[in-house]
Amino acid sequence: MPEWIALSPSQHKAKHYLPRQGYAFAINQAVATVLLAEMPKLLPHYALGFIRQDENYQSVALLSLDGRNNLYLHSDGRWLGNYVPASLRGYPFTLANSETGEKVFAIDADHLSDEAGEPLFDEEGNLTQKAAQTLDFLKQCEQNRQVTQQAVKVLGDAGVIEPWPLKIERGEGQEPLAVKGLYRIDEKALNTLDAEAYAALQGAPMVLAHAQLFSMSQLNQLTERAKLHAKQGTVEAPENLDSVFDNDDDLEFDFDS
Repeated sequence: MPEWIALSPSQHKAKHYLPRQGYAFAINQAVATVLLAEMPKLLPHYALGFIRQDENYQSVALLSLDGRNNLYLHSDGRWLGNYVPASLRGYPFTLANSETGEKVFAIDADHLSDEAGEPLFDEEGNLTQKAAQTLDFLKQCEQNRQVTQQAVKVLGDAGVIEPWPLKIERGEGQEPLAVKGLYRIDEKALNTLDAEAYAALQGAPMVLAHAQLFSMSQLNQLTERAKLHAKQGTVEAPENLDSVFDNDDDLEFDFDS
């Protein structure tokens, strides 16, 4: 787990940071939290679901079948997909919770450096261009995260989220693989809500509900990627993986562009 260090000009003006090189940090990440704003980008490539943390649900994209190995990640750290979830693109930075509950700009301690890498602050104590761009991206993501969480809460309160007993067929002679800890939209419950309860879901909650239902057609993405990873041990991977999967790695929040 990263050790997040809150950044300040007074303490870190002379410090540098080591930019992220690929996505190796997410090698054991089974899911990625996702935002309402990025649903159009996610739907063609990811199966979506929900996980439960404490009393709350979170909307996520499935990255793994076994809960450990990220199937969207090449062994050299490249992302095998033409859209990278926004929750991963700000690394090695994040907005962390301070002791007072406020969000602060923070960096993974492993990426903080005395001399190597890129400077964090300029001579006036302002964030350098790239760091400032990342902070702006994270702020916009945080704003949409709150919208997304509110939509998920409305769905949960309406009783239309249920456990998802997902089983993946693995071929002749192999037991199906059970993926645990996931939740999905209960389509039957959604369609049998009374008119008032159904109307209360219009807008963001209904968009999120339908996105999750539609995305289940992408479960084959996970099985196909599992096959690709299995082959990596026996055949040479393409030199240019963009010929297999494109990659959207920009720090942009205009997900509709």
